[in-house]
Amino acid sequence: MSDLPHRAVTRSAKLATLPLGFAGRTALGLGRRLGGASADLVAQEIQQRTADQIFKVLGELKGGAMKLGQALSIFEAALPAEIAGPYRSTLTRLQEAAPPLPASAVHRVLTDQLGDDWRDNFLEFDDAPTAAASIGQVHRAVWHDGRQVAVKIQYPGAGKALISDFTQLSRLGKLFGVMLPGLDIKPLLAELKDRLSEELDYLHEAEAQHAFAQEFHGDADFLVPDVIAANEQILVSEWIDGTPLSRIITDGTKEERDRAGLQLTRFLFCSPSRVGMLHADPHPGNFRVMEDGRLGVLDFGAVNRMPDGYPIAFGTLTRIFNHGDMESVVRGLREEGFIRPHIEVDVDALRAFLAPYVEPTQVEEFTFSREWLRHQAATVTDLRPTNVLRQLNLPASYALIHRVHAAGVGVLCQLGTTARFRDEVVRWVPGFAGDPR
Repeated sequence: MSDLPHRAVTRSAKLATLPLGFAGRTALGLGRRLGGASADLVAQEIQQRTADQIFKVLGELKGGAMKLGQALSIFEAALPAEIAGPYRSTLTRLQEAAPPLPASAVHRVLTDQLGDDWRDNFLEFDDAPTAAASIGQVHRAVWHDGRQVAVKIQYPGAGKALISDFTQLSRLGKLFGVMLPGLDIKPLLAELKDRLSEELDYLHEAEAQHAFAQEFHGDADFLVPDVIAANEQILVSEWIDGTPLSRIITDGTKEERDRAGLQLTRFLFCSPSRVGMLHADPHPGNFRVMEDGRLGVLDFGAVNRMPDGYPIAFGTLTRIFNHGDMESVVRGLREEGFIRPHIEVDVDALRAFLAPYVEPTQVEEFTFSREWLRHQAATVTDLRPTNVLRQLNLPASYALIHRVHAAGVGVLCQLGTTARFRDEVVRWVPGFAGDPR
């Protein structure tokens, strides 16, 4: 049986194989070097084997560690070009695939959740999953009324594993405090844990997906499959085809990549206003480009409920920054909790740090690129005492907004999209155009 490993000792042992395995491959590489193999060839082989093992270990865990791998896959665009190659295809696989449960395990879950007569719900059920991700996998089927459906099945033990992974990561909180003295880590971790717990309840996901499907029904830009049936661990929704966004990234024309990037941006910006929720997991595996040009959107397990739309401070402070009033920017950041009361920041350093992030809102047309993202990543990962990032806080209420923006920018840089992003901010983000709405 290959059910999800969930005992802490088992999971820790699997995670431990990553650094140990890399050390072993490095020793193997040294042996090959002594045997006359070229340094470049050995280095490439080590990186490829490391990438393969990362995929295998994170994929088998399927819990929080798998989600970490999916997050890393979005930011592969930030990797330096000379080392990105071996990891790019492996990390991209994490966006859509994980080693699946065998059919026997799937049948046990369906029997447990739907009863011994679970097959009566379907005219056909494909035992081979079409997608396998962090806490569940998707099977194609035909519903009893003849509709093509996607059946999302939660892995046995996924909840316990996900919370266990997060608890282990949370123990690093003190380390974050040392590296980032401006960060109030406890409420942030509590917020993230609550949101992770929500992802485990497929009824919660079904409610969100149905709300999106209703709002975007008949929309010219977006297609969201509606929910047909659900319980806490099984979700049945309409099936949609389309080209995975990951394939548009690798094989799409410039026109296709530009359009997809603009649609992704519009979807993320307009949803809080139109639905009162923000899709909080924008990795390429959750998007399809339909034959009619619409962007199909999947997986609503992670959403940020925003009944009042985007915080008006978000657009207002961006507009004020663009006008050069840093005194008001600092005051606004303090009011929103991004700068805690006892923390002092260098205004010039803060201006230099924020400038690249608001740059797409300052020009009529902007191009996101891997080179641009690598520059931003170097700034963020510079943890010298002089880096203003160390003085900033991330309020819990902005945690998922930040996650979405960071991940969305990563996808846009993978796409290399050129588009009029400022127009979308003007249209959908309150406060940016001076309209409080």
